Amino acid sequence: MSDHPHDREAATALTALRAALTAHGITLPSLDLHLLSYAGRYDSPPLITLGNCNAATAQRLADALLAAR
Repeated sequence: MSDHPHDREAATALTALRAALTAHGITLPSLDLHLLSYAGRYDSPPLITLGNCNAATAQRLADALLAAR
């Protein structure tokens, strides 16, 4: 962990998102904390990079989100 004031908040959100996606059989290989967010001091948590995925993964993600409505 870094000394960013909101690091734990961002890491917790990242872990929760990864677990929720995994529960739906979805893996985003690039899912991680956005390192450039650590370059400055802001009063908000670092960004989370969702990254790229193939069409099949995008469709599974869309289906999971639509089913949750």
